[in-house]
Amino acid sequence: MLNTGSNAPAEDTKSLERALGHQIRVLRRERELSVADLGAAAGISSGMVSKIENGQIAPSLATINAVAQALNVPITTLFAAFEESRDCSYVRKGTGVVIERRGTKVGHIYELLGAGIRGNTVLEPYLITLEHDAEVYTGFRHAGIEFIYMLTGEVIYRHAGHDYHLKPGDSLLFDAEALHGPQTLVERPMTYLSIIAYPRP
Repeated sequence: MLNTGSNAPAEDTKSLERALGHQIRVLRRERELSVADLGAAAGISSGMVSKIENGQIAPSLATINAVAQALNVPITTLFAAFEESRDCSYVRKGTGVVIERRGTKVGHIYELLGAGIRGNTVLEPYLITLEHDAEVYTGFRHAGIEFIYMLTGEVIYRHAGHDYHLKPGDSLLFDAEALHGPQTLVERPMTYLSIIAYPRP
């Protein structure tokens, strides 16, 4: 796996070994072969076959190829169980779900830029626009963390009683459970990217 510079943990290699082993076991049983039969056909020991099927070892490419030949399938077939679908959310410019705030948050327009990503964490990216008639509101509070990246305009953004003067190119990362929101709208209209992450309920 390429290192992208992120501190996110690498994908669990054990999951690949388990998926590979599971697929080999399924194919072996479909062909009514015993562990010993497959080992003999592939030129490896029965113990090695068992360890591979249980995901206990990472077999060499040569061993995987020998097993594939013994099962009479392309080597790619052995990785089929691992090639699960990966979520991707693609939103063209101007086609995000738009939420226009009313009441105390009049003039706040939120455009949701993506949704549906699986996993234990919910990620909500918004393009937020505060129009000329926008009103200040510092009462936002919700679970998780939030990242703001200023695109246009200027705002004094309040978080937990502290004010931050944000101009284009500035960013703010904070605990979203503390009260936060735009305190002073210095230059309107303004736009900023807001990314909210929180544990999936």
